[in-house]
Amino acid sequence: MSNPSPVYWDPFDREIAEDPYPTYRRLRAEAPLYYNDRHDFYVLSHWDDVNRSLVDWATFSSARGPILEVIKANIKIPPGTLLMEDPPIHDLHRRLLARVFTPRRVMSLESEIRDFCVRCLDRLAGSASFDLMAEFANEVPMRVIGMLLGIPEADQAAVRERADAKLRTEPGKQMKVSAKALMDTDLFADYIDWRAAHPSDDLMTELLNAEFEDETGTTRTLTREEILTYVTVLAGAGNETTARLIGWLVALLDRHPDQRADLVENPGLIPNTIEETLRFEPTGHAIARYVTKDVELYGQTVPAGSAMMLLLASANRDERRWDGGECFDVRRKIDQHITFGIGTHYCLGAALARLEGRIALEEILARFPTWDVDWDNSALSSTSTMRGWEHLPISVG
Repeated sequence: MSNPSPVYWDPFDREIAEDPYPTYRRLRAEAPLYYNDRHDFYVLSHWDDVNRSLVDWATFSSARGPILEVIKANIKIPPGTLLMEDPPIHDLHRRLLARVFTPRRVMSLESEIRDFCVRCLDRLAGSASFDLMAEFANEVPMRVIGMLLGIPEADQAAVRERADAKLRTEPGKQMKVSAKALMDTDLFADYIDWRAAHPSDDLMTELLNAEFEDETGTTRTLTREEILTYVTVLAGAGNETTARLIGWLVALLDRHPDQRADLVENPGLIPNTIEETLRFEPTGHAIARYVTKDVELYGQTVPAGSAMMLLLASANRDERRWDGGECFDVRRKIDQHITFGIGTHYCLGAALARLEGRIALEEILARFPTWDVDWDNSALSSTSTMRGWEHLPISVG
């Protein structure tokens, strides 16, 4: 049966966001290049198109930001905001962060992450029910970012709440955008001054001491303002996304109890379950780019100066790329998904997110081999940039 009305996709429409996948299927089939005239942006939804565009940073630029509202606001972005830069300056700043965000440092956090998960879940073990997001999923990435940056445990909740608040939107409305709101650096000013006087084995101390060659060829350390920018980006980037990943792991395994039982029997499948969950329910559904020159796509011209939305969540289920892409399968062979991006802007925190997700799921399954989600009282978060659970009450035992 054909659809009587033209396909419509709008990232600010809460009704579509409840289950956007039927709309994504229609976009791929009916409008592989889609134009939203209400908000004036274009959309690509097929795997090949999204991949090519992510790699072609010269045409599909990040220099005006990766969020539609930020591109439209045309805000001056402070240097060091990696998500909002193109090469060559992006590569210089990324190399500096990569030096202090190494695989060794990430893996060194495993025992601390596990200790925190154990403490948190042991506290919940006697409960018949609890909100997974409030009592566990939101706590884990907040503590981990705190460990990395050296933010005192007593202040970590405030950091998370301010980072999350910047992403919240009223249903049907866009994010309120300003340079100050995006880069809320004053929150970290006191920490940096204190850490400069009290060095430790954390990322903030390394940023204070790191020497590098800047774009003028000068060898120097980062300015205080540059460090504030880096720390703000890191603190915001890791909190919301990883919490949503943990929420989706629990929600999807509730909907697929046979696969959950398989994981209990075969915990070696847990890393692949993380990948399948990232593919099937990515926390960020779309990433925006600024089009720097006229581009011909599907017989149409996308003019220079346009905003382009790249639908990662659609590409991750594209039937041209995935057999049974609309099905969740923890045993699926996955060579690549694009939830963490690809190319220049591949997520620096991908290994950390995977580590947190794996440990969290291992410890949840060790205590609660079964659970039931209270779907009537569950709620998705209200944001145009992330899709995940605000509340996910579960009963256990």
